[in-house]
Amino acid sequence: MPVDEERMMEFLERVVADGGAAVAGLCTSLGDRLGLYTAMAGAGPVTSAQLAAKTGLQERYLREWLAAQVAGEYVEYDAAADSYLLPDEHAAVLADPEAPTYCAGFYTMLQALYGTEDALMEAFRTGSGVGWEEHSGALFSGTAKFFRPGYTGALVPEWIPAMNGTERKLVEGAEVADVGCGYGYSTMLMADAYPNSRFHGFDFHGPSVEQARRIAQEKGMGDRVRFDVATAQDFPGSGYDLITFFDCLHDMGDPGGALSHAQQALADDGSCMIVEPNVSADVTANANPIGRAVVSASVAVCLPAALAQHGPMAMGNHAGEEAMRDLADRAGLHHWTLAAESPVNRVYAASR
Repeated sequence: MPVDEERMMEFLERVVADGGAAVAGLCTSLGDRLGLYTAMAGAGPVTSAQLAAKTGLQERYLREWLAAQVAGEYVEYDAAADSYLLPDEHAAVLADPEAPTYCAGFYTMLQALYGTEDALMEAFRTGSGVGWEEHSGALFSGTAKFFRPGYTGALVPEWIPAMNGTERKLVEGAEVADVGCGYGYSTMLMADAYPNSRFHGFDFHGPSVEQARRIAQEKGMGDRVRFDVATAQDFPGSGYDLITFFDCLHDMGDPGGALSHAQQALADDGSCMIVEPNVSADVTANANPIGRAVVSASVAVCLPAALAQHGPMAMGNHAGEEAMRDLADRAGLHHWTLAAESPVNRVYAASR
């Protein structure tokens, strides 16, 4: 059949645009790591020389970087004054780590993901995995940096109240296990909000656990949270009122085993909070910016990490609610509800 020239050219433009976005992502990462967005936030219009003086960086490089930011419409340019402005709305996304809209951590993760392309090629050929621990530290820090703002904005004010009866237990004093805690930000957010409860963070990745302990000490929370190296299938303790899995269950080689262990470790009236990406098992439903980013991340890190564990199942991050609910039911968690939802996450409550 003859090629539709118009359709071909439209797709070519899209691929070129995507390539430009990929290159521009390096500039975004540099702007974040060098503190350029932070330096411009709230500063009003600045020239490249003024930004150089403020940051101690080289003006010529900054001029080139600013030109790229204008091309991407991240920064506004005033030709008459030869000055650059980072709008407040853009600063909330790129310059304020405390804002729930902050997403610069995504670009930190990309440093690691592009670095494992050769390993992924081999995995495609052999069916092997690429373990979480095989990535550079940028993945671990970037993941924590990316998810922390969303958890800060929603975990305590929205998600926990949506778990029937859980908030009352936490206020009065409960035992909580945060499985796959990474750097422990989710654990510490809960511990800060509910001082009468005890929180235990578990992760199989030793360096992340060490980092969680360091952050807890810096925050003065060393006596309120405990972090230990353990897998989701063997973390210690029992009688937990709440067991949480924040964006990690789909990364496991045996997610069913993780839920079975959680079911056994729960108190009689305890529950699990399972936070997963808000994407669909219907691949056509993910044809949107968030879906594309999430499912692409599954190719780069989620599926390979699960396969590296040589377990009975590698789900990927878009298996969907039905698959998750079935896993929970087979693990003995027969009561399942969608407790909360955001554009990025779905929060499930599961109990016996």
